[in-house]
Amino acid sequence: MTYTEFSDSQTQSEVPAGLSPFLEALWYAGRDEWHRAHAIAEEHENAPLFDWLHAFLHRQQGDAGNAAYWYNRARRPEFDGSLRHEWKELVRTQLPA
Repeated sequence: MTYTEFSDSQTQSEVPAGLSPFLEALWYAGRDEWHRAHAIAEEHENAPLFDWLHAFLHRQQGDAGNAAYWYNRARRPEFDGSLRHEWKELVRTQLPA
């Protein structure tokens, strides 16, 4: 699956089959299904990529303090761009353009 295919799948009613848990969480996050995405992130704590995802989700939620905690755990600077831009960067860590 490419980034474009993944992004386009956001209009489907069901998560595409065969996605990794990381991409599944991002699929839900991209549809503003925060609780579903967050539950997946919580299942994979202590993995730097999931910690970054967790930071993004708390930023999406509007909880800057909690997001800062998770960015620190992910050993990443707090993201300076838009939520959509960060979502794209997270997806692109896993999928080609």
